[in-house]
Amino acid sequence: MAAEWLKDTVFYEIYPQSFKDSNGDGIGDINGIIQKLDYIRSLGCNALWINPCYDSPFRDAGYDVRDYKKVSPRYGTNEDLYHLFDEAHRKGIRVLLDLVPGHTSEEHPWFRESQKVEKNEYTDRFIWTDFCFQAADGFPYIGGESERSACYILNFFKCQPALNYGFYRITEPWQKSFRDASAMTTREAIKDVMRFWLSHGCDGFRVDMAASLVKNDDEKKSGTSEIWHDIRRMLNLEFPDAAMVSEWNDPSLALRAGFDMDFYLNEPGGGYSTLMRDYYNNGGSIHGDRSCEDHSYFKKDAGGNINRFLGQYLSRYEDTKNLGYISLLTCNHDTIRPGYSLDSTELKLAYAFLFTMPGVPFLYYGDEIGMKYLEIPTKEGGYFRTGSRTPMQWNESVNLGFSEADNADLYLPVDNSENAPTVESQESDPDSLLNTVRSIIALRHQEHDLQADAPLQIVCSEAGQPFIYRRGSLICIVNPEGRELEIALPYDVTKHIHGETQFSIGEVSVKNEIIRAGAQSFAVIR
Repeated sequence: MAAEWLKDTVFYEIYPQSFKDSNGDGIGDINGIIQKLDYIRSLGCNALWINPCYDSPFRDAGYDVRDYKKVSPRYGTNEDLYHLFDEAHRKGIRVLLDLVPGHTSEEHPWFRESQKVEKNEYTDRFIWTDFCFQAADGFPYIGGESERSACYILNFFKCQPALNYGFYRITEPWQKSFRDASAMTTREAIKDVMRFWLSHGCDGFRVDMAASLVKNDDEKKSGTSEIWHDIRRMLNLEFPDAAMVSEWNDPSLALRAGFDMDFYLNEPGGGYSTLMRDYYNNGGSIHGDRSCEDHSYFKKDAGGNINRFLGQYLSRYEDTKNLGYISLLTCNHDTIRPGYSLDSTELKLAYAFLFTMPGVPFLYYGDEIGMKYLEIPTKEGGYFRTGSRTPMQWNESVNLGFSEADNADLYLPVDNSENAPTVESQESDPDSLLNTVRSIIALRHQEHDLQADAPLQIVCSEAGQPFIYRRGSLICIVNPEGRELEIALPYDVTKHIHGETQFSIGEVSVKNEIIRAGAQSFAVIR
């Protein structure tokens, strides 16, 4: 069962190099995050997910770890991160770090030792074939770059050799079982990394590529799940309040493997893409092809259908609601920002939906003000993702308040358009996207029936009618279309509606068993 504190938690994801630069070098840092904790708390977010801040050569923006136990100097020091944990806790904010268990950087000392001819304690820390000209049985691999006469398997980019957690199904002599002593040693090494940060105040981990550990695994990921069960037992014994969210996108497997939460993202035909940006329709892709037909649900009059989302989501929700939480998110560092295709009103409706659904939601930095996706050149392996990683936009000052560095020294360029949204410009407007986000998150904290474990019931999802769902004693009504929609509900539903509006966008009314939802409207009614 998931950590108790997650029931009333809203996360804020921070890409550290782009959030706030405190020392004028053009790169965001840990002290910059500390400076903005009060702002984060003002949003209603009471937990953070911080993307990798470990020492790295940054060929994949920090997901190529060179030292798991050392903060990269560009962000500060280990002591700065410990201070962040302390300050966040003092303000009632939990902190998850990003754990990258499937691979390291090719510059990690473990890998440097593993490349050597002479056997040592790291020889089998990574996955190697038996000969320099022997391919890797269909896995991506690199040969010819080590003194050791062998090829090594990759887990993602060329710079990321796969750590050895073994194989579930063995097809070659060089493959070792996931229960082999060498694979068990890797497992213990990752536990050691987790203990290190948890003992210094970290509250848990977002786990990168969580399903990628055991190779040749079966469809149920039995080998990989066994590893996570083992890690969960360690956490339950030593750090019982620690939480883990997986990048797995299969909550039925991830939550049964011991995770508290699993992200629901980037699945063709359903999930996030049908709500916020219809990436995959008509042959499109996550890369943000503007010629792709966009029939996402919250885009005004785009012909979207909420059942495309519900068709996948509901079965997974029913299957896992007693195991842990599905996490919906506004966006993340790997996806196109929703502001790419949705305007401010459309974003308000989308976020109101996300923050009133079951599970533990995540807000990506800058989405609360509608930051745009910028089409810019790749940086540190970001490629199309780079445009969602640009600096946070705080105010109208130099570099939009992100940094006092020269513009040429910024980690990434800021949005230089005349209508670039900022926190400062939206603070005083009660109808701004920023304050709408604050209001709906505040309501979520106020009402247990809107929190992670409160039940969900779909009342109406028919095309041409408002989408209506119940969370306990509350009724949520959604109309993303540009015209009024109405529905006559049976008495057994309307008898529970007292007409007390707790939150609204646009005009929504309930009278004589008739619900009328004005154009582009949303309401929470008791």
